[in-house]
Amino acid sequence: MWESNSERPVMEGNLQYHIHCKDGDISKYVLLPGDPERVDVIASKWDEAKFIASHREYRTFTGKFSGIPISACSTGIGGPSSSIALEELASLGADTFIRIGTCGAIQPEINCGDLIICSGAMRQDGTSNNYIDISYPAVANYEIVLALIQACETLGKKYHVGISCTTASFYCGQARPGFNDYTQSTWANKIHDLQQAGVTNFEMEAATILTLAGIYGLRAGAVFAVVADRNKNEFKYSGIDDSIIIANEAVKILASHDKLKGAK
Repeated sequence: MWESNSERPVMEGNLQYHIHCKDGDISKYVLLPGDPERVDVIASKWDEAKFIASHREYRTFTGKFSGIPISACSTGIGGPSSSIALEELASLGADTFIRIGTCGAIQPEINCGDLIICSGAMRQDGTSNNYIDISYPAVANYEIVLALIQACETLGKKYHVGISCTTASFYCGQARPGFNDYTQSTWANKIHDLQQAGVTNFEMEAATILTLAGIYGLRAGAVFAVVADRNKNEFKYSGIDDSIIIANEAVKILASHDKLKGAK
């Protein structure tokens, strides 16, 4: 049994209520997959990895990649759980976040297995508008965008850069029919309209993470593996390992840049 205040409930040692991590558990660089099982895959690519906690949808490892302290914490699906993860990780000193996710591509030149680097996101997440007016942009940090691009170029991975549409619903919110083919007429042209505006993909967490990072003065970005092609009506669970490799490499690049900036 433990007691805390109701505004920011924490346990002894600043143990965070939802993610069950405490002071000293988290690096400044954090990778954010949605799927808890993907955290183990991410950590397996590091030089060192230590299991920290697993509570609800939040599974966390901390270790080193190319000598750089790094953490990974799953966010679960959608904006609400992602906002909790970012809030509590930031409270423990994390300041640089890269979401590693899957997505559905809507531009015809993007195929399953490709990677998409998020430059910004449409805020249909249903969570970020609880933090700030909807006119506030969800923009990826330019250093992270450039690091992800550099990582893709260095490692020879096929990538696209563009604006994502973050939704609060995997089915109806992304113009898929609901149960028993439930639809609304307003969805009929959603994909076409987004294509016309150059939007690259659907996903469910980036807008929340980018908006909160912007408000709090943190750095955030995202890289997605394309598993759904909404033009060809294909679904292939591919590109996940590439997204993990690229995110890890981007952290190495960011750490190098940060060291140079610190020296100046």
